[in-house]
Amino acid sequence: MPTTRTALDLWNRDFLEVRHRVLDIAAALDRCDRADDSAKARSDSRYLQLEQAIRLLVDGRPDRTESIQMTFSEPYDAAWKSSFEIPGK
Repeated sequence: MPTTRTALDLWNRDFLEVRHRVLDIAAALDRCDRADDSAKARSDSRYLQLEQAIRLLVDGRPDRTESIQMTFSEPYDAAWKSSFEIPGK
């Protein structure tokens, strides 16, 4: 019979892994900041996407995952098959 996990149960199970992921992101940003072209990198669209995703991560909204995913996604294009030259039905 399945049991309901509490938020504390989830933290007890996942905290170290989540902490590791946050530290990994911080380390990547630190390496970027120390690079010779760090100012140029900060204007790169990927850096800006990460910056936006981090803001969304801490905003406390319950739909963070979807909002962050949309930050990294292209808007839907109904004609996407033709863009990749995939024949339609």
